[in-house]
Amino acid sequence: MSALSESISRRLTLGQLKGRYGLTLVPDFAEPVTVTSLVDDLPSVRPGSLYVPADQQVDQGMIEEAERRGAYAALLPTSARQEVGRARIPMLFGTMHPWQMGQLLANAAGDPSGALAVFALVGSQVQDQVDLLADFLHVLGNPVGILSAKGSYSLDRRLDLEYPLSMFDVQRSLSITLEDGAAAVVISVDEQTLARDALQAVDLDVVALGAQEGSTRDMRHVRLISRARRYGFNLGGHTIVARRNEESDGLARQSLPADAQSDDLSLCIAMTMAAGVKRNNIRSALRVSREMS
Repeated sequence: MSALSESISRRLTLGQLKGRYGLTLVPDFAEPVTVTSLVDDLPSVRPGSLYVPADQQVDQGMIEEAERRGAYAALLPTSARQEVGRARIPMLFGTMHPWQMGQLLANAAGDPSGALAVFALVGSQVQDQVDLLADFLHVLGNPVGILSAKGSYSLDRRLDLEYPLSMFDVQRSLSITLEDGAAAVVISVDEQTLARDALQAVDLDVVALGAQEGSTRDMRHVRLISRARRYGFNLGGHTIVARRNEESDGLARQSLPADAQSDDLSLCIAMTMAAGVKRNNIRSALRVSREMS
C-alpha cells in the first residue's frame, strides 16, 4: 500500500496545490475541492484520494479506474495531458520534482520527522545494527519505531508494509509511529528497505554509515554522499554524521565479553552520544542490557 491517508493531518485543496507548485488545474473552478489522502497506486485509491501515479506512463484506463474507486482528483505530468482525454474528475498537470513531492507529503502528514528523533543507518548490511540500536534506545527509555525490510514496527506493533518503501510509505509510517507515542525512529537505509528518493523531506537527526561501507575516511564520505543523493536526504543543517570513536569503543568493550564483537555496539553508542544522550545514562543502559542478557 502506497498511500498517505489515515495519517493526513492538514487540509489540502486543489487550489493550494495549483498555486504552491505552479500546476495547471482542469477545470479551473475545481480549486475549492479538498482531498483527504495522497495515493500513488491504484489499489490504494479511496474516496477523497488525490491519485499521483508512480508510473509516468499514464493512460485513460488508469484514470477511469481511479474515478471508479472514488478519487477526487489526479496529479499527472504535463506530458500525460493528451493521453487521458476528458476526465470526470479534476486534473492537475505539471512537473513535481522529488523534493517537491516529498515536501508535499511531509506537510500533509504534519511533518512527523520534525517531532521524532530520527536515526538512519546507511549500508547494504545494516539491518541487524538497526535492531540493535532500536533495542538500545528502548533501554534508554525511548519508545521506538523501526523502518526496515527485516521488520518494521511502531513500538511493539508490526507494520504491514511492502518493500522497498516509497516516500508515501515512509511519511505514512512516521506519522503512525508518532501517533502511537514513539519518541524515536530508526531507519535502515538500504535498497531492500527504501526506494529511490524515499527520504525526501525526512528530517534526519543522526546518520551513520555501516562498517562495511569503505575502509578509508574518504571512501566512506563518498559512499555517504552517494546514498544521500539516491534516497533524497540532506547531510547539512542539524543532521549529525556519527562515527565510532575511542570513547564509544571503550564503553562497548566494557559491556561485552572479551571475545565478543563490539563494533556494532560501539556505533550505536556513538549515535546516541551524537543525539545528546549523557554518558552516565549510556553506562546505566549498558549495565541494564548486560544484566538482561
